[in-house]
Amino acid sequence: MNELYLLTDDQLVALYISGTDEAFDVLLARHKDRLFSYIYYQVKNEDLANDIFQDTFTKAIVHLRNKRYAENGKFYSWISCIAHNLIIDVYRNEKHIKLVSDEEAGITLSNYSDHYENSKECEIANEQTLEDVKRLIECLPKSQREMVQMRYYMDMSFKEIAEKEGISINTALGRMRYAILNMRRIASEKNITLNWY
Repeated sequence: MNELYLLTDDQLVALYISGTDEAFDVLLARHKDRLFSYIYYQVKNEDLANDIFQDTFTKAIVHLRNKRYAENGKFYSWISCIAHNLIIDVYRNEKHIKLVSDEEAGITLSNYSDHYENSKECEIANEQTLEDVKRLIECLPKSQREMVQMRYYMDMSFKEIAEKEGISINTALGRMRYAILNMRRIASEKNITLNWY
């Protein structure tokens, strides 16, 4: 028996990050059936489930190579949250879910449709992060706070915000950028880690 199969998920992740590609093969073998079942249960379509499954592991590889994995002994929870977000993307594209995202911010706020069964672990983690985000927003200067609220909570485009505030789109984008930078700085000062899944 391959000795890699005796290692924990976090040990395998560490080996993979350090260059042992076979370690990821073991992680894939260990979790593929459970993960595929989860995805299929959500989308009820085998071809779509296969696509999401492949995308999940591709995204996981990118995250691992960029060392964006916190060792907490919960690799399956982490990778299922990646799958969960990809499933949300499918619903968003089909107009079943409304998702507001700002890639530069690295923050994603989701309004889940009623029929969508959420992963409880992702839900709890995201609820805590949402509370942290609210605390950070309250620390922003008024103009930046209003910008974040309009963009994320009122789902306004930057064009709509600019028209409402009587400013240029570039000014609106600049305020959002400063708001994000300030939120990151405040989070660092307060030791708040924002983990969206």
